[in-house]
Amino acid sequence: MKYSQWIGAAAVAGLIAVCFMNWAYYPDINKHFTGFFSEANQYGKPGKAFVVLGGIAAVFFLIPRVWAKRWNLLIAAIITAYAVRTFIMFGACYGAVCPTRELGIYLMLVLSVVVLVMSLLPDLPVTEKK
Repeated sequence: MKYSQWIGAAAVAGLIAVCFMNWAYYPDINKHFTGFFSEANQYGKPGKAFVVLGGIAAVFFLIPRVWAKRWNLLIAAIITAYAVRTFIMFGACYGAVCPTRELGIYLMLVLSVVVLVMSLLPDLPVTEKK
């Protein structure tokens, strides 16, 4: 695809922005959790991991070299796997309480898949050897 690298970089920027949105509402403690906040830091801060890995992926999206595209595929796969883990962890029920998943967690999952798909479609010119 002609614009796959720019779409991937934009998806990374969107993924980092989504970390500031509400991901889940926990009615028993009456709080919203985001990528950077969870009560008593029980779920960690996955937003930090998304910022670091997303920054690396954005740089690799913009470097027009084969080695960068290969490393970007690995980083994008790690981002997607961590997003699936985070989606399950933030939305899982505990005791008799089930949190309400909000828009931010769905966007986080979708944008991580977009990053992975765009890393599979590098825009590199193919030259034939003589």
